[in-house]
Amino acid sequence: MNSRPEQTMGLRMFKYEIILYWSNMDEAFIAEAPELPGCVAYGPDQETALGNAKDAIQFWIDRARELGRPVPEPKGERLMFA
Repeated sequence: MNSRPEQTMGLRMFKYEIILYWSNMDEAFIAEAPELPGCVAYGPDQETALGNAKDAIQFWIDRARELGRPVPEPKGERLMFA
């Protein structure tokens, strides 16, 4: 079986930090993956925003590979402090 590092037994396993917050301006929850420039998703609730972020991360990685661009390794530690 040929599996990619970000997939385990059919489940996507990402180790990128995701920052989740409410935006008054957008009236939605925003989920950002700061290690992947421009990788942002949103949703009406936290669960939807997080699910959309997972989809956005997968799309970001797939597109970078298609274009021959490097995919950053997850740092595995907190990037920002609130």
